[in-house]
Amino acid sequence: MKVLIIGGGGREHAIAWKVAKSSKVKKLYCAPGNAGIQECAECIEIPVTNHEKLSDFALSKEIDLTIIGPDDPLAAGIVDVFEKKGLRVFGPRRNAAIIESSKIFAKDLMKKYNIPSAAYETFSSPDTAIEYLKTSKYPIVIKADGLALGKGVLICMDYDEAVKAVKSIMVDKQFGLAGNRIIIEDFIEGPEVSVLAFCDGTHILPMTSAQDHKRALDNDMGLNTGGMGTFSPSPFYTEKVDEFCKQYIYQPTMDAMKAEGRDFIGILFIGLMLTEDGPKVLEYNARFGDPEAQVVLPRLKNDLVEVFEACIDGGLDEIDLSFEQNAAVCVVLASDGYPEKYDKGFEIQGLEDFSVTDEYHVFHAATKKENGRILTNGGRVLGVTALGSNLKEARANAYKATEKIYFKNKYMRTDIGKAIE
Repeated sequence: MKVLIIGGGGREHAIAWKVAKSSKVKKLYCAPGNAGIQECAECIEIPVTNHEKLSDFALSKEIDLTIIGPDDPLAAGIVDVFEKKGLRVFGPRRNAAIIESSKIFAKDLMKKYNIPSAAYETFSSPDTAIEYLKTSKYPIVIKADGLALGKGVLICMDYDEAVKAVKSIMVDKQFGLAGNRIIIEDFIEGPEVSVLAFCDGTHILPMTSAQDHKRALDNDMGLNTGGMGTFSPSPFYTEKVDEFCKQYIYQPTMDAMKAEGRDFIGILFIGLMLTEDGPKVLEYNARFGDPEAQVVLPRLKNDLVEVFEACIDGGLDEIDLSFEQNAAVCVVLASDGYPEKYDKGFEIQGLEDFSVTDEYHVFHAATKKENGRILTNGGRVLGVTALGSNLKEARANAYKATEKIYFKNKYMRTDIGKAIE
């Protein structure tokens, strides 16, 4: 079969690498792709925002399956466009992707269907929000309602900081239209764990757990980013936690979406906080996490295309999902200055050392090929993933691998997974 992947980041590279291993796939395309994805797919220069051109390309090439990677096209309804043209596509329709594109929708859904989450209030006026903050308990969490590249969540330690956050989001439009409405949410504490799950609209099949590091600097300091590294599995995600989540979070979320007439077909990302009162949902995403996909997919034993097709066809209950009894750690190599100002266009050296092994994976997040050289092309440049028999070994392997790669303004956190040593 011929497959098209939409997107061009580290998540899409991980998906492309895994899809290329499927015995079902004879030709793989990616739009727009990147320098790393070019190694396993033919890259097509069509932006992810041009749904008509992408779907027409899929028709012209007689694509059998299209896989949508990023959040923006899902939120904008790319799946609906493909389906209207009779194309087979993996990902939630627009009315289901709202579970990520509107945090207010997600919070209201959880409240209506008794899915555990932090208490909250919603606001469409900065003045009303600031008035509410006068009697709030601190620390407190302020979230932009819409998509904000994983950066629209601010933890505020006191009233003054919270007022600045409200003004930044709602008045200065730090996150654009995503900040037209906000959530002010109770601060909850505990280990933060991510679980990705395959969904067919009725059934939900959770994958192995992962744990992300969002802050830009060591010791979880600095600004929020799209993710500076991750590891899988999380030692905090026990069998007891898994049982609770399956009973009170995962299936209830699927049932809630179905009850609302929004059958969810695709990947549901559940961000969990493991509090003293039990697991609570921090957020939902409507696609693979990035960089969580880079540690989960290398451990997946199944043919990914077969699982995607089972989701589309409503046969997920017939899939026996299986993961390697090992561990994976991903360290993101970024451009110094990310997530604010940074330079790009620097040559990346050392990638040739990773071309023939499955013990290490270098997933390209923001790279381009120019005159035979691979250059940096964004903030998060590469995700260096290593496997090991346990988390400690995988972590040591990952950091050893990062030493082999060089580019001029290379930056990384040095403490990804440090707590597992």
